[in-house]
Amino acid sequence: MIRAVCSLLIALTTFSAPLAAADGKYNVLFLMSDDMRPELGCYGHPQVQSPNIDGLAKVGVRFDRAYCQYPLCNPSRSSMLNGRHPTTTNVLNNQAWVGGLHPDFVSLPKHFKQQGYQSLACGKIFHGGIDDAEAWSEGGVKRNFDGPTAPDRKVTQKDRMQTSDRINVLEGDGESHNDHRTATKAIEYLRAHQKDRFFLACGFTKPHSPPTAPQRFFDLYDPETIKLPASFAAKAAAPTGYPPGSITPNGDLFIQRDATPEEARKVIEAYWASISFTDWNVGRVLAELDRLKLRDSTIVLFWGDHGYHLGEFGKWSKHGSLYEVGTRVPLIISAPNAKANGQTVAVPVQSLDVYPTLCELCGIATPKGLEGHSLTALLNDPAAKWDHPAYTVAGNAKNLGVAVRTARYRYAEYNGGEGGAMLFDEVNDPTESKNLIDDPQHQTVKSELSRLARQHAATKRTESD
Repeated sequence: MIRAVCSLLIALTTFSAPLAAADGKYNVLFLMSDDMRPELGCYGHPQVQSPNIDGLAKVGVRFDRAYCQYPLCNPSRSSMLNGRHPTTTNVLNNQAWVGGLHPDFVSLPKHFKQQGYQSLACGKIFHGGIDDAEAWSEGGVKRNFDGPTAPDRKVTQKDRMQTSDRINVLEGDGESHNDHRTATKAIEYLRAHQKDRFFLACGFTKPHSPPTAPQRFFDLYDPETIKLPASFAAKAAAPTGYPPGSITPNGDLFIQRDATPEEARKVIEAYWASISFTDWNVGRVLAELDRLKLRDSTIVLFWGDHGYHLGEFGKWSKHGSLYEVGTRVPLIISAPNAKANGQTVAVPVQSLDVYPTLCELCGIATPKGLEGHSLTALLNDPAAKWDHPAYTVAGNAKNLGVAVRTARYRYAEYNGGEGGAMLFDEVNDPTESKNLIDDPQHQTVKSELSRLARQHAATKRTESD
């Protein structure tokens, strides 16, 4: 009866505190997706069908303005999982291994393992082939190299072009795909460790290219009803008046060729189908969590590693993008004791805020040197004071792009401003159609955000910070 009442209160999001874990700590179920921009029903999208993630948002807190720290898998995940900016981790590509560069850093799953949790991995958590194998009680994958850098996989442009426009339709429920197996493994972990205190990370690869899903998820969408972005273009290129380096060549789709509107709609349909396939697998895991009656003792978090262009400015990937669509990510946190469950947080937050947040929610020590800020105040009051802009970088140490996102503005500059800059009023111009960098009325804003960007790029951080 008590559990039923608590579940009802959670559903109505008017509760004070549900059943607490016996030792005062909570389990963690960390659900991840690759290349998923917040194109979900719970984020207001009128067509994308994502009922399971939407259901999580109803009982949790949805962060409407969450941003990655680098628009690429390995740098983003290394930043989030170590709670430090890419300018601190020095991971600015898909080959660097943060543990080799900084053996003193303790990753998020390793920290929970050290605190007595069963640390469990399935699917893509760290970047492929660069797992922190020692962080996991089960599921770790040994790296095939030593030192700070993985050997170059030598993927040629010809290899990329052979797979760049492929759309995969899976048979049945997609049992042959890794994401289906990932959800199945997560379910097995929940059953095996239901009496343990666990940190379970479950990483899905979709909607990363090539877009892939069973046919029934394609059937949810009609390409003819899909509206192309206002800034759609046939080929990737920065508009006149924008920094030329702000749009880099496509790295996933439509490589070295133009995209017709008809082809673009087909690819967007496949991307949405991939999202719905991921959502279905998320639902499988959440259903098992509920069947085992673990929801009241488990913090559930859903996160995407970076954004993605779907034809905006002709771009079909995330590589190098400091635009809103390249850096904004879905972030939902359902903590059993959060007073703001069912509500939305509007202020900008960062992916690296996840590490200190989970530590505080679970009542375990927060390691020194983390550069994010715990989101617990916002989980209890979305209107709580928050004065932390979101930073994203792209490029490398010699040619670094730095973006600053505040509640209203997005500013980005390249190579200290020598490569150009852009300023957008995201409230009045969410499609980023007008670069305000030379607008006389915005020079004060430009100067302040440029100061923050250069300060961020120049800051030397230490473990004692």
